[in-house]
Amino acid sequence: MNIQGKTALITGASRGIGRAIALELAHHGIKRLLLVARNPDKLREVAADVESLGVEAVIFTLDLTNTVAVNQRISKAWRDHGPVDILVNCAGVAHQTSFLRASFNEVQAELSVNLMATYQITRLMARRMANRKQGTIVNVSSLMGKIAAPTMATYSATKFALLGFTQALRGELAPYNIRVVALLPSLTDTDMVQGLDWFRFMAPVSPKKVAQSLVKGLQKNSPEILVGWQSYLAVWGQRLAPGLMEQLTTIFAPLSQKTRSSKLSLFRLS
Repeated sequence: MNIQGKTALITGASRGIGRAIALELAHHGIKRLLLVARNPDKLREVAADVESLGVEAVIFTLDLTNTVAVNQRISKAWRDHGPVDILVNCAGVAHQTSFLRASFNEVQAELSVNLMATYQITRLMARRMANRKQGTIVNVSSLMGKIAAPTMATYSATKFALLGFTQALRGELAPYNIRVVALLPSLTDTDMVQGLDWFRFMAPVSPKKVAQSLVKGLQKNSPEILVGWQSYLAVWGQRLAPGLMEQLTTIFAPLSQKTRSSKLSLFRLS
């Protein structure tokens, strides 16, 4: 896929992986970036960085869980700035805690942002892409969408669901010339992991590496894009010895007394 001269809309664009993807697409000749997030100040910073590379940037301060607002703003974006060629669903939220201590409000937040908000904006964009008979949708899942992680039960569930959603849409939207791609970063060095009880032996990758992997994967027309050798090793281990991988995941999980007695909320959100 050649991204030069195209328009992309990125959710969760104010920081972390979303910001890195915006900058990487700008470096590779994207024409216009529509940047969606909740924090207007951070969005303006990203927009300034993008514009310094000669790319048009338009910011949308938006809570993706607000169904009416999303519908209105996406319709306006398409009308005012022309068709969107690439949708990158990057916004997400995660809460690290033991399952038995999880707050139902936190569970609902993860489901609302990671699944329902992604579903809604994807449906709005896919319908318009289908009318044009072209488009690319990127769903940012996670390595935890392949291998479930203790202390991240709801997050893992949403990321598994995103992979199923992606696979279903890939076949359903293919007749409309719409590609649907899953990006599966492992632990990434963003605001999201600050203070996180890391899984032992997991070295974080940089957001830039994740973004570079996405662009390379798009150029190769890859349906699923893994990031880093640890991800490939883990996925192959899951395929060949799922029982062993489950044991290792449990052993490496941060199930310390500190984790059992406290909760840490982590956001990779707009």
